[in-house]
Amino acid sequence: MTSPVWHPFTQHGLDEPIPLVTHAEGAALYTADGRRVIDAISSWWVTTHGHRHPRIMAAIREQADRLDQLIFAGWTHEPAETVARELVAMMPRPLDHVFFSDSGSTSVEVALKMALGHFANRGEDRSRIVVMESSYHGDTVGGMSIGARGVFSRSYAPLLFDVERIPFPEQDRAALTLDALERACMARPAPAALIVEPMILGSGGMRIYRPGVLRAMRDICAAHGVLFIADEVMTGWGRTGALLACEWAQVVPDILCLSKGLTGGSLPLAVTMASGEIFESHRSTDRARMFFHSSSYTANPIACAAAAANLAIWREEPVRERIADLVRRQTEMSAPLERKVNNLRQIGTIVAMEVQDAQGAYLSALGPRLLAFFRERDVLLRPLGNTIYVMPPYCISDADLTRIYAVIGEAVAAVA
Repeated sequence: MTSPVWHPFTQHGLDEPIPLVTHAEGAALYTADGRRVIDAISSWWVTTHGHRHPRIMAAIREQADRLDQLIFAGWTHEPAETVARELVAMMPRPLDHVFFSDSGSTSVEVALKMALGHFANRGEDRSRIVVMESSYHGDTVGGMSIGARGVFSRSYAPLLFDVERIPFPEQDRAALTLDALERACMARPAPAALIVEPMILGSGGMRIYRPGVLRAMRDICAAHGVLFIADEVMTGWGRTGALLACEWAQVVPDILCLSKGLTGGSLPLAVTMASGEIFESHRSTDRARMFFHSSSYTANPIACAAAAANLAIWREEPVRERIADLVRRQTEMSAPLERKVNNLRQIGTIVAMEVQDAQGAYLSALGPRLLAFFRERDVLLRPLGNTIYVMPPYCISDADLTRIYAVIGEAVAAVA
């Protein structure tokens, strides 16, 4: 019987196999036909400590027996209060306020609305949003609007709003990027915000840029009163080797978007953190100036309990040491591929490379071939066109990591 499920980013007309996963543990997935599959991309970048971490699973079970769901408009519960307090303590000042949502895309939508509401409530005519070309910020309407335009969003163009784009800061284009941002900020009316993926683009091809550029972008925004929004949905929670990618440039955003690893990858939850200035611009005796955003499952208690357990793991276990060890192992194991691939690169626990391909785009014919190659060898890797990347859970063993890079080497040889 054909499954009625409509899968994301899947062309069902190609009839590609869709494995049925029955359970998971650590860095491994187990399928109904008895296979053990290495999760080399943390199940789309969310699983940080590994699947079914005991502390997180225990917190979920305990909370499920106490409180499953609660309206969050005008009501609260202890798991959300705990997560908010601990996030404020963990993240840099002055990110003193926490707004809950349920995915990376919605955390970005919240950030955009916060920025626009901030200036509207202050009576300032600022509604322009500046973005970096080739970026990705989710698949909701706002996320698509500020992301790269192309095959991903072409059919939905009537829904999207206009933004101003600055070039991606390649090594020889950093000056062009900063000049474009300066000009955008000097135009009148001034922009409301710049939103960036700090240090590395995710779905835009795992392209890395320098900390100095991020620092300079932050300085330009500050000089012109433009809000700086950091989309750390992918880069946060240690992926780049630091808790936040912004740390590499020693910058603090006005608004910070977090999701994915917030619960260790166990349940959907997101937060948008903002400075006191942005919170106060919405605080008033005038109910028309409140922040008009919510979803039915805002700050779901069970998801918040998972996040609280994750924060306790970060606080009480040697997570940073595990990350540093994984960074070292990734560097050593990827090195033999340097002469076989194009542009082998690494930032923290993320390693990426290009396999030679004339098209080189997301819909490159090479992508499905690579995907099938890895699937048949029980490794979950999902190339971005001809870009292969590895982003494993921090608990991955040497044996599994060795297997990942061996299979990548086999794939490169097969393509050649």
